[in-house]
Amino acid sequence: MKKITMVQYGCGKMSKYTMRYALEKGVKLVGAFDIDESKIGQDAGLVTGEKKYNVKIQNASEFENFVQTNDVDVAIVTTTSLVGELEDVLTICAKNGVNAITTCEEAFYPQNSNPKVWKKIDKLAQESGATICGSGYQDVFWGNLISVLAGATHKITKIVGKSSYNVEDYGIALAKVHGAGLTKAKFASDIAAADNISAEERKKLIAKGEFTPSYMWNVNGWLCNKLGLHVTSQTQKCVPQIAKEDIYSSTLDMTIPKGRATGMSAVVTTETKEGITIESECIGKVYDSTEFDQNIWKIIGEPETEVIINRPSTVELTCATCINRIPEVLCAPAGFFTTELMPENFYKTFNLDKYVEEVDDCCCGHDCDHDSCGHNCNH
Repeated sequence: MKKITMVQYGCGKMSKYTMRYALEKGVKLVGAFDIDESKIGQDAGLVTGEKKYNVKIQNASEFENFVQTNDVDVAIVTTTSLVGELEDVLTICAKNGVNAITTCEEAFYPQNSNPKVWKKIDKLAQESGATICGSGYQDVFWGNLISVLAGATHKITKIVGKSSYNVEDYGIALAKVHGAGLTKAKFASDIAAADNISAEERKKLIAKGEFTPSYMWNVNGWLCNKLGLHVTSQTQKCVPQIAKEDIYSSTLDMTIPKGRATGMSAVVTTETKEGITIESECIGKVYDSTEFDQNIWKIIGEPETEVIINRPSTVELTCATCINRIPEVLCAPAGFFTTELMPENFYKTFNLDKYVEEVDDCCCGHDCDHDSCGHNCNH
């Protein structure tokens, strides 16, 4: 089998790992793209602090022409956090039959936050034979880890999750989405105000593609579909994390004054027809010297189970998950096919091309209808 060919879209902090991990798993890097003029023309490996890859970074404006004239199996997209902001690049992939995996958090399960963009890209991808999905840290640590634990539980009444991460590790787009550096008043107007609306108002925003979800909004939807739960209501609330003293942010290139937001906590509560509540919280902020990443999930029922993971290497885990997902994406049905419908991610001992095979059946392993997975597919 030929080597899998990959392009990297977005040559920032995450790409340092996605490109190296892919190369070390036998993937051939054939292109790299960015909007930063200072990076264009430079070798992709040198820009990200690795060895020379002999692949020069091109302007993102050249991306569509490149995928139309080169053999590209998969694009790894590591830029922003909202699917509306990725509509252009994902549309290019979908139109041109290029599979894509993105670290965009909303892309993990965009059906419940931006169905307008999801349906558009899904249709184009099905027509061209491409598969588009979101993956990363949440795929394992907020998704499949929880569903595996649920599989060892007799009765569940509630699932509670809490995860924290340093926005410094992910770049300026994510830091801004979390309100880092804003005054309390600005946070209230720019970030929190979006959730001070009725359920009906939120439903209208979602239908128009104008809703801004926190990361757990999409995670809760993913978990419900994975566990076969039917959502009756879902709410979210964003609360600023306030600096107790001046703290410097290298990503924002500024000192955040005491009293301003270093980021935010977002709590999403989902009620289901089956009586199971999912309450998940993510805390993203600029850390002080005493803070570290943490992931805590508790399944309440019979029996009760709690898992605590301290200091996960969130960036590296995100990137490794995406690269390990490449074979599943290449084998999945065409469309915007979210990962709760794919096999659980697993360690790839060999080069990734060894795991690619033709798959005629639905890869989710269940009888699916259009309402649940977005595709007319049966195992």
